Amino acid sequence: MQKIIRIGTRESKLALWQAETVQQQLEYLGHKTEIVPVKSTGDIVLDTPLYEMGITGIFTKNLDIALLNGEIDIAVHSLKDVPTVLPIGIVQAAVLKRGNSNDMLVLKDNEEFMAQKDAIVATGSLRRKAQWLHRFPTHTIVGIRGNVITRLEKVEKSDDWNAAIFAGAGLERLKIKPDSAFSLDWMVPAPAQGVVSIAALTDDEELLEVLKELNHEETAMLAQVERDFLNLLEGGCTAPIGALAYVKEEEVHFKGVLLNVDGTKRIDVKSKEKIGRHNYIAKECADFVLNRGGKEIMAALKGEDKKDFSVFSTKKLSEIQKRLFPETVGVEDSDFIKIRFNRIAPKVVKNEIENVIITSKNGVEALLNSFIKQELQFNNIYCVGRRTKKLIEQKIGKVAHSEKNAEKLAAYLSENIKGQEVTYFCSDLRLDTLPTVLTENGIVVNEIEAYKTMYSPVNVREQFSGVLFYSPSTVESYLQENSADKIAFCIGESTAKEARKHFENVQVAKLPTVESVLELVNLHYVK
Repeated sequence: MQKIIRIGTRESKLALWQAETVQQQLEYLGHKTEIVPVKSTGDIVLDTPLYEMGITGIFTKNLDIALLNGEIDIAVHSLKDVPTVLPIGIVQAAVLKRGNSNDMLVLKDNEEFMAQKDAIVATGSLRRKAQWLHRFPTHTIVGIRGNVITRLEKVEKSDDWNAAIFAGAGLERLKIKPDSAFSLDWMVPAPAQGVVSIAALTDDEELLEVLKELNHEETAMLAQVERDFLNLLEGGCTAPIGALAYVKEEEVHFKGVLLNVDGTKRIDVKSKEKIGRHNYIAKECADFVLNRGGKEIMAALKGEDKKDFSVFSTKKLSEIQKRLFPETVGVEDSDFIKIRFNRIAPKVVKNEIENVIITSKNGVEALLNSFIKQELQFNNIYCVGRRTKKLIEQKIGKVAHSEKNAEKLAAYLSENIKGQEVTYFCSDLRLDTLPTVLTENGIVVNEIEAYKTMYSPVNVREQFSGVLFYSPSTVESYLQENSADKIAFCIGESTAKEARKHFENVQVAKLPTVESVLELVNLHYVK
């Protein structure tokens, strides 16, 4: 590839080791790369056990957002942290050859405590906790968070811990495996533990071809069996589910386990099939587990009737987006804004237009509803938002300049096209900022009503403590039927500005994406 491949990764030493390993392999093949560190919620919130946070993909979703926003080209993950259902537009492009899949016990002093009634073992994993308590029911499990090095330091400094459990691959890859550490061969690892995954955008065909050269096919095959088992049990990375597949004498051997939280209930399953028939293993084993008490265990884990908080989204969310919420946060949704495209007169685009402004994806779709691409002869297109820009360049033509919001675009145009004319394809409901600032700076604004924005509010019940807003119009629509007595989670500053007129508590997402608003909710409720 001619372009530099931007490799997204978490900032921990282990995550950087994984990213640098991918970087080395890509550069060996002749590609230019750079590493782009991205923080995750799992790195930020370090005082709560992962299984209490309950967020599927807690270590991966910020990388997903960066990938979808075009800030990175590939995302490198520990595959065990990746949800079994990826966001729309993202695909698992390759996996590296698997490392050590086993869990390891790191001792504080010696292993004599394992024969004692009272002992304290540290782990942040519900799967490790449940399996340890099944084997040693009188022991106490304490939570431990942080990167590998931080956790090792906590074990060393602790006065009352006897040991802590780690993934063997992490200790070995960073070359920090203590002399006291040994493998827990009896503990079934997390699905895909020890596997490094590379994710990319589904439509980046050239890059996907490059990444095929890095893919280790046997690892990919076995990891898929394990992850299919996890998916069929409907368990995220916080459920006490273990799975391991391996090849022996042309057969895929598999073992899986599901436990309840305290390890008092355990369901094991084993299977083997010839390579070629291995695709049946996951379903057969998952069905076996579910039919022998697994359904009851999973129902108890989900705690679907025990929501600590509930929020309402003023835009319909996909099932994948809903899965980004913790189990303790309930969500309902409805489209508070509906769009109706206007029929734009042919004379509007009959002649070549020098300057065009489009501030939303709805504006793009409205134009394409009235015209084909060849009819839209625009010399300079100015827009608001990365996603709007991407859609314009896919469907209409090159964007001359884009900004994050209308206010910044107005400032740019006021400086660069003073005295000229612009054609602004907008809604019947829009902020006055852009046309007002342009007019004040001697720019003639020809507004074309490309679509109508219609309010479609519903009554939001008292049980909801927060509302998610994605535009100033969604705020206005909400207030037609509801009071401003909840927390307003807003997609951007323009939306927040409108919300502050009415709501006392207004919070703003870091990025102008739906996923960033969902993360904002999670960070607020997960303490």
